[in-house]
Amino acid sequence: MEHYDGENDYMHQEDDWDRDMLLDPAWEKQQRKTFTAWCNSHLRKAGTQIVNIEEDFRDGLKLMLLLEVISGERLAKPERGKMRVHKISNVNKALNFITSKGVKLVSIGAEEIVDGNAKMTLGMIWTIILRFAIQDISVEETSAKEGLLLWCQRKTAPYKNVNIQNFHISWKDGLGFCALIHRHRPELIDYGKLRKDDPMTNLNTAFDVAEKYLDIPKMLDAEDIISTLRPDEKAVMTYVSCYYHAFSGKQKAETAANRICKVLAVNQENEQLMEDYEKLASDLLEWIRRTIPWLENRLPENTMQAMQQKLEDFRDYRRLHKPPKVQEKCQLEINFNTLQTKLRLSNRPAFMPSEGKMVSDINNAWGSLEGAEKGYEEWLLNEIRRLERLDHLAEKFRQKAAIHEAWTEGKEDLLQKQDYETASLSEIKALLKKHEAFESDLAAHQDRVEQIAAIAQELNELDYYDSPSVNARCQRICDQWDALGGMTVKRTEALQRTEKLLETIDQLYLEFAKRAAPFNNWMEGAMEDLQDTFIVHTIEEIQGLSSAHEQFKATLPEADKERLSILGIHNEIAKIVQTYHVNMAGNNPYTTINPQEINAKWDKVRQLVPQRDQALIEEHARQQNNERLRRQFATQANVIGPWIQTKMEEIGRISIEMHGTLEDQLTHLRQYEKSIVNYKPKIDQLEGDHQLIQEALIFDNKHTNYTMEHIRVGWEQLLTTIARTINEIENQILTRDAKGISQEQLNEFRASFNHFDRKRTGIMDAEDFKTCLISMGYNLGENEFSRIMSTVDPNRMGIVTFQAFIDFMSRETADTDTADQVMASFKVLAGDKNYILADELRRELPPDQAEYCIARMAPYTGPDGVPGALDYMSFSTALYGESDL
Repeated sequence: MEHYDGENDYMHQEDDWDRDMLLDPAWEKQQRKTFTAWCNSHLRKAGTQIVNIEEDFRDGLKLMLLLEVISGERLAKPERGKMRVHKISNVNKALNFITSKGVKLVSIGAEEIVDGNAKMTLGMIWTIILRFAIQDISVEETSAKEGLLLWCQRKTAPYKNVNIQNFHISWKDGLGFCALIHRHRPELIDYGKLRKDDPMTNLNTAFDVAEKYLDIPKMLDAEDIISTLRPDEKAVMTYVSCYYHAFSGKQKAETAANRICKVLAVNQENEQLMEDYEKLASDLLEWIRRTIPWLENRLPENTMQAMQQKLEDFRDYRRLHKPPKVQEKCQLEINFNTLQTKLRLSNRPAFMPSEGKMVSDINNAWGSLEGAEKGYEEWLLNEIRRLERLDHLAEKFRQKAAIHEAWTEGKEDLLQKQDYETASLSEIKALLKKHEAFESDLAAHQDRVEQIAAIAQELNELDYYDSPSVNARCQRICDQWDALGGMTVKRTEALQRTEKLLETIDQLYLEFAKRAAPFNNWMEGAMEDLQDTFIVHTIEEIQGLSSAHEQFKATLPEADKERLSILGIHNEIAKIVQTYHVNMAGNNPYTTINPQEINAKWDKVRQLVPQRDQALIEEHARQQNNERLRRQFATQANVIGPWIQTKMEEIGRISIEMHGTLEDQLTHLRQYEKSIVNYKPKIDQLEGDHQLIQEALIFDNKHTNYTMEHIRVGWEQLLTTIARTINEIENQILTRDAKGISQEQLNEFRASFNHFDRKRTGIMDAEDFKTCLISMGYNLGENEFSRIMSTVDPNRMGIVTFQAFIDFMSRETADTDTADQVMASFKVLAGDKNYILADELRRELPPDQAEYCIARMAPYTGPDGVPGALDYMSFSTALYGESDL
């Protein structure tokens, strides 16, 4: 009998040969064929084989050769003699080698092997198979037989009709062998065509395919497996182990190949990253090289449009062209760091980019780019500001030049006229005064000419692109100005010779012009003010406008005197002309204003005054009405707002204080609710006033701090609070009645709650609630307090309401009361007995309640075998349930 006991105890023998060396003939046949084929699968590597397992190993030579092949180690030199002692020596060398591998051989000696003991030889070969073919199998922390079994189960799990639980009957139908082959080499077997009821075909298919394509010799016979009730486990295990080694060896080879491919793929990926880095770096540096000269180009443009186009191009560069390059630069650094990391992990030398393409080189180039970019942007903005200044100056020059040129148009012809030679006195006086006025006008235009010259000089200094045309125009203006000056002097000298002609009329014309012009301006301003529209929002504003209008009306008499005085000058001129028959040619040379125009405008002013009076009166009335609406709304709002606040506070006191019973509090609250509901018409009235204010487009009200929105929110909160408070009192009444809580207990609960409600908000926070429980005698640990909080605060808001406090306290006090009530009820109904009968319940209780209790009592067995009888525990459990008691 053999037994393997390795260092790791990798396997426990389930079925050893018995001590009497008895072995089932069918099993012996299977083992002999299987072990012989297994040995030959290894011996053929050394160019030999065995035919009879117990005969061919007797001299120990092939046995030692087998061990060398399967272990890959050299054994001691064998004895070549043919004597028994030589054979025993060789077999002992083989057995000693097996023992040196941690295998404990029991009852297997060299003499039995030399004598050809078949059972001992099979046992020795099985031990070798265990040690060298099965021991090293490891699957998911299981080894040897268990590992091999687990491997088979894992590989065949997806297959229908395959359930590997052992190494004997689980393999009889052949589907297990076919599943193992199909799992690893699906092209060798069409598993879908196999049938569980055809084991012969399944087994032969698996054995033939394994021998032909997997180099696994046929170690079993399909007939022997089918005809045997329980195939030999060792034979099946040996054969299955060949599958494991065949497929695991292939898997190791594939793993090695995959590892090599992975290394090659990593190298290829690294090389690709290097190429990508080089290309990306080259492209980025080339882009920077092309871009920097563009940014360093400071050649200014002549026009604002051209410079704005440069700025737009720069913005496009910032918005469209640069961001992808920023991303490329970032990606370049990421690729570089990733590549260096991969190379370092692969024990490869660090990547050195080409000359000038280091990350630092790119960063330096990028820094130069950004420096040029910053300088370019500053230059662009400065140039645009300069061109804006130039355009502004150029436009200003053109405007002033155009105004001056328009003013000078015809002035040379006027100054060169000799109309004074044949003119009358009045005409001479008019010409002289007109010329004096022209001289004044000419002097006034001196400043404009100087401004034009100064602007032209500034444009020259700022290097304006169109400076030649500006200078030419400026020179023409200056030359013309000098010419006008000379002509003016000449005409002055000519006119002065007749300056005393017709002085009186001329003086009167001049006086008329001087007084008529400001009076005309005053009337035009008055008409404009009288027709000006106004927008006011308060009574004070309209009163200010009315006061200003009254002040204006007070000036009308004085203005009328001035009008009459001006008209008197004109009348005096007419009198002189009529008296002295003066030849009056034309109108007043000093003004275009005439008496008819003055009278017409004066009539218009007088007509507009009453219209303005009416408009101010109407607006004053409207503002008075708006003020009335403001005061009307404010009067009600200033009453309703405090009333709502007072009611909120009163409700809060009612819900906290302990005056009377809960019913009294509920009655009181309902009266409050009724009074609050009855107050609704005042809210509606205020809503109506608010609607009138909105229709009048009144946006502010200094008479109150309350808005309609404040009143609405307060009213809704008041209704919600009174309804919620009434509901809380009703819930307290329900809790009191359901739990049998007395009014004194409720008062005690309320007193405790109010005492620890330190903020007087009607709620306790978690710390106050914990302090309250400790003061009431609760010995609370963290877990117990957390449990209680989860009961009273299921929403995890960190607060405890009075209702939740009452519910908790009622549960805490109700346990003992419930138990006492159950005991009292039981004693009354049971009388002198220690149990209650169904008929007694029907007699003592109302029919519906009695039947309910009997139905609840039905599942429980009565004491002393009395049918339908309940003791106290059964009675209480039937009524209240185990958890309630």
